[in-house]
Amino acid sequence: SKLTNLGHLEMTWRSRVHFHPLLVRILHKSRLKYYGKPEKKMDMPYQAYFEVADGSGMMSMVLWNSLCPEWYHSMKVGTVLLLAKYAIKSSYPFKTHPTPGDSQMKRFATIEICLNVRDPPTEINIIPEEMVKPEWGLPEVKYRFITRSELDDLPHNHSCDVIGLVTFVGRAERARKREHSEDFWLYRWAHAIDGTSDQPFILELFATSQPDVFEHIHPMTYLVCTQMRVMTENPSRTVYLTTSNESQIFIKGWHKGQPYTKDAKVKNFIQWMESQSEADQIKKTVIGGYYPFPRPPDSFLKY
Repeated sequence: SKLTNLGHLEMTWRSRVHFHPLLVRILHKSRLKYYGKPEKKMDMPYQAYFEVADGSGMMSMVLWNSLCPEWYHSMKVGTVLLLAKYAIKSSYPFKTHPTPGDSQMKRFATIEICLNVRDPPTEINIIPEEMVKPEWGLPEVKYRFITRSELDDLPHNHSCDVIGLVTFVGRAERARKREHSEDFWLYRWAHAIDGTSDQPFILELFATSQPDVFEHIHPMTYLVCTQMRVMTENPSRTVYLTTSNESQIFIKGWHKGQPYTKDAKVKNFIQWMESQSEADQIKKTVIGGYYPFPRPPDSFLKY
């Protein structure tokens, strides 16, 4: 059928009600958001953001309500979608934005694609990767992997991807979202090494929409975390990484077929791991317990 592209949509959306189908690749995926309130009677108050792209650039796509439980887990980073009967709206101004792996890619930030169960009922088709043709001009997923030796030179709030061997994973802890709030964030601390430094990555991993991964992080697994943010803890200048709204976490059993397996730094890490003695690494691993971070000063005077 006749297709349109994201660049053409941005120029013509105000003058149209119906739009031609779109062929796009998912480059980023947010966590699933629940926006239900007791006074509002809604069956499925869910929402998820994706960043999708074609040859003309990148745009936000929003999955609404009952489409979330049906489609959220099938829509992975790298998935190619054929969309028809979608709606176009002005962008929500306060949403978070991931840092694209390709800094040259054009971003269409004024509008977003809305996928709804009605008004109009969106038609979603997932195109298997083996059927995707080069002539469609869809961009590949690109990453911003860093090594531990590069981390200390990066500015606060810089966005990056990391891979490492887990040497420590703490227990799950909770923090209030707001003071006196009944809502909590669930998170855990982890350490991962990649052979480029004596220091590990210190990772603050909040529970994303991947409970099956979050609950099964354990020492000696290869851990990949994408769209992490660099945090500098003053005055000690301790650097750690924390998850963002668009972070994805992967452990052993989940790596197969992921686009990052082609990345040069991922291949270098696997080469390094193959040269290591598993027995030596196991001796250095720790699991559970309370992890005070940032560490308190050694004396009350400094405190």
